[in-house]
Amino acid sequence: MLESLIAAALSAGKEIMAVHAAGPHVTYKNDCSPVTEADERAEEVILSALSRDFPDIPVIAEESATTGHVPEIDGDFFLVDPLDGTKEFISDKQDFTVNIALIRKGAPMLGIVYAPALGVAWTGERETARKLFISGEFEHLSNHSIRCRAKPPMPVAVISRSHCTPKTEAFVTENGLIDSISIGSSLKFCMLAEGAADVYPRFSRTMMWDTAAGDAVLRAAGGITLDMAGLPLRYEIDHSNDDMLANPDFIAWGAPPR
Repeated sequence: MLESLIAAALSAGKEIMAVHAAGPHVTYKNDCSPVTEADERAEEVILSALSRDFPDIPVIAEESATTGHVPEIDGDFFLVDPLDGTKEFISDKQDFTVNIALIRKGAPMLGIVYAPALGVAWTGERETARKLFISGEFEHLSNHSIRCRAKPPMPVAVISRSHCTPKTEAFVTENGLIDSISIGSSLKFCMLAEGAADVYPRFSRTMMWDTAAGDAVLRAAGGITLDMAGLPLRYEIDHSNDDMLANPDFIAWGAPPR
C-alpha cells in the first residue's frame, strides 16, 4: 500500500509544481481560506489513484469535504490534504506539502508527507519512518530511516508560521523553549520525526487532513501527538457533529513526556 501512496503523492506534487511554475490563481472558500488550481488538480490525481488501487476504502479529502462530500465511515479510511500550506504556496515559499494517511480504528497507521518544492518526502508505517529524496522528474531516488531524538537539555520548538497564537507563545516561554523554528504545513511533524526539533504545540484550528499524515510519520519515528488531556490524538468521524473533522488543540512530541 505504501508504494501506491508514494506514487499518488508524487503525481500530485507534479501537478502542484506545474501550477507553481505558471503562477497560481487564488480564490477563496466560504471560510475565507485560500484555494488554488493546484489544490484541485492535486486532489483529483490522488482521488483517482486511491479509487483505482483501493476501491473499497473511503476517502475524506479537503476540497471535496469542504463542499459537503464526507462518506460514511465503517472501518479504514484515507485522509487527504492535496496541498497543505496553501498560504506558503501562494507566497512562493517552499514549505507546502501533499499529505495522505490511512486511518484505522481512530489512529494514523500509515502516512506520507511530500514537499515537492524541497524534493523530499517522509513516510511512516508501523514502527518504521523514512526520509525519501525525490528527483526533479518526480522519481524516488533514495531513502534512509529516521527516528525522533531523545529530549536534549535545550529542546527546540517548531511552531506554525501562519497560526502562532498568544497561547503558543506562552507555552514556549513557560517551558523554557529558548530555540524555536517557524515553518508551514505538516513539515513540523517531520522535523520532530527526523530529530531536528522536539515539540510542536498547536493551539489554533486544524483539521484532521492537516495532521494525520504527519502524525503517522511522527508515531512511526517514536513520537506522539497528544490532546490536552494527555491522550493520543484520535481520528474518528462523528456525523452527528457539525465540526466532526476538526482537531482539538494538541502538542506533538518527539520524545514523549513522562
